[in-house]
Amino acid sequence: MPDKIDLLEPLEPERYELREAPTYEFTLSRREFVEVAGAGLLITVTGSVARAQPGAAGRSGGTLESRLHIGEDGTVTILTGKVEVGQGSRTELAMAAAEEMRIAPERVRVVMADTDLVPNDGLTAGSRTTPSTVPAVRAAAATARELLENLRRTAKSAATYTDLARSSELAAAYKQTPGGAAVTPVKDWQVLGRPRYRIDGREIVTGAHQFPSDIQRQGMLYGSVLRAPSYGATLAAVDPGAAAKAADAVAVREGNFVGCVAPTSYASRKGLEAIAATARWETKEHPSSAKLFAHLKETASKPGGASRAPRIQSKGSIEDGLGESKHRLRAEYRVPFIQHAPMEPRAAVAEWADGRLTVWTGTQNPFGVRDQLVQAFHLTPEKVRVIVPDSGGGFGGKHTGETAIEAARLAKEAGRPVSLRWTRAEEFMWAYFRPAGLFEIEAGVDANGLIHAWDFSNYNAGTAAIESPYRSANARTRFLYCDSPLREGSYRGIAATANNFARECFIDELALAASADPLEFRLANLDDTRMRDVLLAASKQFNWRERGAKRTPRVGRGIACGTEKGSYVAACAEVEVDVNSGQPHVRDFVMAFECGAILNPANLRMQVEGSIIQGLGGALTEAIEFENGQLKNGSFAKYRVPRFRDVPPFEVVLVNRPDLPPAGAGETPIIAVAPAIANAAFDATGERSRSMPVRVKA
Repeated sequence: MPDKIDLLEPLEPERYELREAPTYEFTLSRREFVEVAGAGLLITVTGSVARAQPGAAGRSGGTLESRLHIGEDGTVTILTGKVEVGQGSRTELAMAAAEEMRIAPERVRVVMADTDLVPNDGLTAGSRTTPSTVPAVRAAAATARELLENLRRTAKSAATYTDLARSSELAAAYKQTPGGAAVTPVKDWQVLGRPRYRIDGREIVTGAHQFPSDIQRQGMLYGSVLRAPSYGATLAAVDPGAAAKAADAVAVREGNFVGCVAPTSYASRKGLEAIAATARWETKEHPSSAKLFAHLKETASKPGGASRAPRIQSKGSIEDGLGESKHRLRAEYRVPFIQHAPMEPRAAVAEWADGRLTVWTGTQNPFGVRDQLVQAFHLTPEKVRVIVPDSGGGFGGKHTGETAIEAARLAKEAGRPVSLRWTRAEEFMWAYFRPAGLFEIEAGVDANGLIHAWDFSNYNAGTAAIESPYRSANARTRFLYCDSPLREGSYRGIAATANNFARECFIDELALAASADPLEFRLANLDDTRMRDVLLAASKQFNWRERGAKRTPRVGRGIACGTEKGSYVAACAEVEVDVNSGQPHVRDFVMAFECGAILNPANLRMQVEGSIIQGLGGALTEAIEFENGQLKNGSFAKYRVPRFRDVPPFEVVLVNRPDLPPAGAGETPIIAVAPAIANAAFDATGERSRSMPVRVKA
């Protein structure tokens, strides 16, 4: 396997956080893994070819690209640089190995995201674990199976994997094993393709699992870091010694970095409050959320502002296409900043020993965080180890290593391990946001109800799913960089949530202009059979046509679809619009989703359900508000994510395509939620909402 895969190059523009320099820059070894895994057989993967290394891990040529280890007790260990943040990858990878090795998933142990032990599989993002890492695991496991079969033929006995790991005849068996062992075809799957819940479910529900914020080390202290009172403020003066006067705490200052460590988190916070009282800041003007979209438009791809040239793709002639159209429409859509709001805020524990740094942290990018630590502390990669316990949510929001760097700086000063946990207020204000976006769309429809011209301009939001799936001979798509007033970066689905919202709402407007049913209009303008299939599956389960024949005041139905990261989604919603507030209340919701061959139906269903619930927040309630460089709603009391009572009845239709390779499912389902709801609200009232969260005139 290559040293680095799935690094999302070329990066989508909206992954701004991956281009950031470390926030600050300051002036388990291989042997330990062998002690855990024991002697045995190591299977490595390079490209599409698997290779075996006999003997203990770390001997006989074992490398950090190693993928699979068979212990002398028959235990199988899978090694991956991917992380588990609730999306089910640990179980999926165990199932992949079990399928190819013809064993139960319970016999597979998965070691994830320890930079000393595992290959660099890239960050866990972009729905790439399924199409990239699962095939690598399957290839290694298939090689192990083929080795066992060859050993049985050579020894003429019923050898087991334990025998394989201990066998002196391994070399002879290996010579008979060609590279690139065939993986099991879908039709013969016995483990994959069947529902299985999390293999670590008991540890999660009983509280036995340790999340990053639970990590304890001997002699550990607790840290906190001084934050600016507003965006863009710089520290002019401070008295770090105030910490010792207020609490049993020790202050740390280097340049703009000011922190505090103490035996308890309470004492650390008290010490920091004392330091903050002495701090003097120089602030600067900062745009408010009320003027956000004007600011984006003013700074779009201009010298002195966001000077990068727009990205433009076009075909045919927009001017001719619009001029030849029977119906011509133009509209503007807006999408605000929103926060990831993970259940577990950023957390890290850092420990220095013999000049070597180990950090336990919650991140989706373990090797990237290691690189940031290397840069921040002027170390070599061999001097830094990052370990990522299964973490409490990410949604694209944990790609950077600021918390790890802060904890490491405090631990270096203290000479003891330090735990640093961001507060919820810190997570809201200082983590990056989903990019806000402004959209200008103009299109024309001919006399046959077909799209004849399509002109789509996106300011700032990003390029994921920016290209229209609908047929048009004349089309232009533009992405314009802007100066963002807030730190922004990846989010579940990245810009696809925004692009799909604007496009799918505008498609409904075109359907109305053409006097066509929204479903029929989409089907008439689509060539992609996979998109048509999910539309038909969702509309059938929803009873689209039957509901359209029955009208109830202020109740409407809406439909939307989309594709991103190799998978397809369609959703239908029924809403009732509140007569006083104009807010839609979702009464019923159906989603159809297709991502190729389904590896684990139970986990896939949970992924889709989670996307629906998270999508409800962006559709109905979530929007970051800021003024004078400060957040106005940076808490769960003011920033409303969906509660249990907000979740409507919904159904999920999984469309299985065993003839297609599996694609990821962590991101795409969310992109159809908001436009389906917005279109239903329009159907209910005749008033169009062109912004998220969706509101119509009461």
